[in-house]
Amino acid sequence: MPRRVALSLACLSILSATAAAMVGGAPTESGEIARHVVLVVGSRGNSCTGVAIARDLVLTAAHCVLPGADYKLLDYDAARRPLLKDVTRVALHPQFDVNSMLAHRATADVALLKLAEALPAAMAPAALGTRVPTTAGEPFVVAGFGVTVRGDGRTGGTLRAARLIATGRPGSLQLRLMDAATRNDRAGLSACTGDSGAPVFEDTRDAVIGVVSWSTGPKNSAGCGGLTGVTPLARYRAWILNTARMLGSPLAP
Repeated sequence: MPRRVALSLACLSILSATAAAMVGGAPTESGEIARHVVLVVGSRGNSCTGVAIARDLVLTAAHCVLPGADYKLLDYDAARRPLLKDVTRVALHPQFDVNSMLAHRATADVALLKLAEALPAAMAPAALGTRVPTTAGEPFVVAGFGVTVRGDGRTGGTLRAARLIATGRPGSLQLRLMDAATRNDRAGLSACTGDSGAPVFEDTRDAVIGVVSWSTGPKNSAGCGGLTGVTPLARYRAWILNTARMLGSPLAP
């Protein structure tokens, strides 16, 4: 069993203007994907990544937004000064089980955040994919605000994207991604702390098919730079659509 690391804990030093994201040298993402991805911060000092799926609705990982804390989106004004956007409702999938997550078992690690106001015009909702990944070697794109150096929150906070490939037996419960160049044998591209909830796009970048839940170091050691664990969305798509409707942010079926 891989030694997985939940990726939600990072200090609020992510506000540093010199920050970067994702381990392994992933490049900064400023294209179309950047219009979809947001940074979620919690009152206990944690941070995660999320993806807009409506003008006032964000999809992220359930373990990022557990009860007992307040959550906001971090944005910037024209002068690059940080602004916090209010979250009015948090909906966790009812089948999410934090104990299963801690025991390294697949669970419904998805949540929705209802915003107090619409996202800026520069942001755009991403489409939800419908298919289940089934082929090892298939490429995907992961985009997150996590750290480049594990344990150093100052290296998080800038959006970066990495092209990773599926390994093992992809399915509707879990998807494992790795750097095609290093193949989990040595440190390479992967999600890390702060990348929980990061969207996983089809290689065409047209639709979100999953959210990041955990990582490992090379050869399934603890840390980052090995595997990136993803919760696929197809199994939970109906819940996402129904909950979005109940929250007043209906999505296209």
